[in-house]
Amino acid sequence: MSEHLKDSTVLSNGVKMPWLGLGVWRVNEGQQVEDSVKHAISTGYVSIDTAAIYGNEEGVGRAIQDSGVARDNLFVTTKVWNADQGYDTTLKAFEESRRKLGLDYLDLYLIHWPVQGKYKDTWRALEKLYKDGLVRSIGVSNFHVHHLEDLQDGSEITPMVNQVEYHPLLTQKPLLAFCKENNIQLEAWSPLMQGNLDLPLLTELSSKYKKSPAQIVLRWDLQHGVVTIPKSVTAHRIEENADIFDFSLSQEDMDRLDALNQDKRFGPDPDNFNF
Repeated sequence: MSEHLKDSTVLSNGVKMPWLGLGVWRVNEGQQVEDSVKHAISTGYVSIDTAAIYGNEEGVGRAIQDSGVARDNLFVTTKVWNADQGYDTTLKAFEESRRKLGLDYLDLYLIHWPVQGKYKDTWRALEKLYKDGLVRSIGVSNFHVHHLEDLQDGSEITPMVNQVEYHPLLTQKPLLAFCKENNIQLEAWSPLMQGNLDLPLLTELSSKYKKSPAQIVLRWDLQHGVVTIPKSVTAHRIEENADIFDFSLSQEDMDRLDALNQDKRFGPDPDNFNF
């Protein structure tokens, strides 16, 4: 298991993806996102996750340029939004994201949501971008098992990543098992349950391991083999979220955290969203 902030998992195509990254959902364009990304990179983060719909790709790009870290040492993810799905529109949206980020290539490009009737054409566009060398890896976000099975039918490339809501109240064990069986790396968004960490077990384990509730949850992610991208705009929390590589949860405590599952979502269900 990973023991350092720069440790990576290896995707199905051999690309290394860091276990921990910074998410920038709901981080404002401009100074806020620039400061967050620059502080994360200076702390040692190498993975930054954004999306077209977040409206902050330009700020992320400026922070990357100003960081002084070589492009090849960073792992940058963005996503195609629902309104842009379809073959030609996805290719156009990718170029717009690439322009805003100011990058020659992306490390990971994702389909943000499984828009029915469109995601297969969108995936064909991602396959082209991958074959053209504009993206080092491609994947999806918010895909259930049935979406993944449908996508695999007729596709040339299996998604390398599936980024979904994942935390102790939503353990998604069947999805995690399916992804592991098919060599798809699961990645957690909203791993910290949008701040809903006031659970007795997390308080107990926080005291036991001398770590914050957030650090307990992020370590739980890693020990399940799940990449995680906690969002924060606060410098000390960005640093705290990265300080999870010097301890391990016992199997008993992992099982107790698993048992918190309520299939509870803080975000939309991919089978029932309308945006």
